[in-house]
This record gives sequence, C-alpha cells and structure tokens, in this order.
Amino acid sequence: MKQNFSAALSRTLTHEGGYVNHPKDPGGATNQGIIQTTYDAYRRQNGLPTQSVRNLTSQERDAIYKTQYWDKIAGDRLPLGVDYVVFDGAVNSGVAQSVRWLQRALRSDGLYSGQIDGLVGAKTLDGVDQHPDHDALIGNICDQRMAFLRNLKTWGTFGKGWTRRVTDVRNAGIAMAKGSTPAKASGSAGQAKATETDTKISKTPEGKVAVEEAKSGGSIGGFVSLLWANFDTVTDRLSDLAALPDWIVRIVLGAAIVAGLGYGGYLLVRAARRWWQARQDRQPAPFTLSDLA
Repeated sequence: MKQNFSAALSRTLTHEGGYVNHPKDPGGATNQGIIQTTYDAYRRQNGLPTQSVRNLTSQERDAIYKTQYWDKIAGDRLPLGVDYVVFDGAVNSGVAQSVRWLQRALRSDGLYSGQIDGLVGAKTLDGVDQHPDHDALIGNICDQRMAFLRNLKTWGTFGKGWTRRVTDVRNAGIAMAKGSTPAKASGSAGQAKATETDTKISKTPEGKVAVEEAKSGGSIGGFVSLLWANFDTVTDRLSDLAALPDWIVRIVLGAAIVAGLGYGGYLLVRAARRWWQARQDRQPAPFTLSDLA
C-alpha cells in the first residue's frame, strides 16, 4: 500500500503556519492548522486535561492529522496527488466538505451516482478507481473548492491567500499524480479556515443555494431557515432516490404542487424537479401531465 501521509502533511503545514487567532477566522484560535475545539476533543479522548492550542506538540499534531483527517478521507486508498488534494481541502474546510468536492467531481464525470454525503464509501472509492485521468480529477476538485471559497463572507479578507493556496495545491497534486516532485510550496502562513458555516446567500457551482448557517429557534421562520440551510443535502438525497417506482414519484410531485403556495412548497417543488430530472437521466422518457393521472 502506498504511503503519502508524511509528504501531504508536510506540504499542508506550509500553508497553515504557527499560532494565529484572527478575529475574522471562523475557526478561532489555531496552531499549525489545528483549532482549539479539535485539540480539546483530542486531549479529552486521551484522558488529558484541556489546554491552549498554543501548547500543541508535534506528536499530538501528527496524531490528530492522521486520525481526524487522513484516515477519514481514506488517504491510503486514494491515488497519489488526489490524496493530497482531498487532504488539504479537509484540513482547511473540513473532511465532509472536501469529500463532497470529490464526490461532485466524480459525479460530473459520470463515475458516481451515490449521495453527496461527505463520507468516503465503496461507491466513492470505486469512482476514483475508475477515473481515467487523475490530473483532470484534481483540477475538477480544485474548481469545486474555489467556487465554494468565493461564496464565503470572508472572501474579501482571505480570498487572495486561499487562491494562492488552491493554485499551489492543484499544481502539487498534478505533479504527484505524474510521479514527479512538486515545486516548493509557496506557503500562506496562518491561513484562515474556510467552512460552510461562513457561507453567504449565493449560488454554488451546481445551482444550489448556499446560505448563512441557520440560527433556528422554535418559530416557523426558524424552521424555514433550517430547511433552507439544509436544502443542498435534502435535494441530493432526493435525487439519489430517483430509481423508486413511478407511483411514488407521482405522489411526491403531487404533494409539491399542493404545497406550492407556501415557501416550503417552493423548496419541495425544486427538490421534486431535481428528483424527476435524475430519473430522466437514468431512464430517458418524455414526461407529460398525463403521467400524473
């Protein structure tokens, strides 16, 4: 089994720098890419008292990166170059987010039909194994990442640094995939975290809506905000059920039409349309109103 963890970590650390606590960084206090809450969890899991992430040791750092990032993206199962690109994205934006970029890249190339759930499973790995061009896959993942970053509220503050980082990651990943030695990392010490909790109201590459993290309470408005914030996940899961029998599809479409007068109905209509489109992609056939009869 190939091992690329040490090389990937070394390169990612050139972008993370040492201890920083930028007031606009959603990750808060960070040391070598490890945020305080992650460090606290690691210390508690190992029966140790919590302390400032300033005191993070190199042994603790490496253990956290290995178990909380590399292993969770199945780094040892991914091809050279792809492993580094997904790993760096996971460190900067979270494991689930980086894996979703991978899954969407595979789906756009027709090699993944599973849920965009941020979990590396058999279908995701099979799609990677079948991909004929790892350079192109790396480029697609980085394109997904850049589109996401541009939708963050802090893009104006950290955008230039993120752009330099992703450009470097793309070039290094392609070099690794080709079996050559990447150029020396340009480095962007103290890079801010880039997570979906920092998203603003705007369109993502797939035409979905990314919104600011819902602060929902017990009100109807809070429920609608929560539904809207999770629209991306809901519609992805609906589209993955496109192989269900026609009578179920008709029930869902009918429910969407009935509920269409309300805001929730609007979301349901959009979800139903995506569900139907996924069915059409798998089973081409013209759809008419008579199908609802």
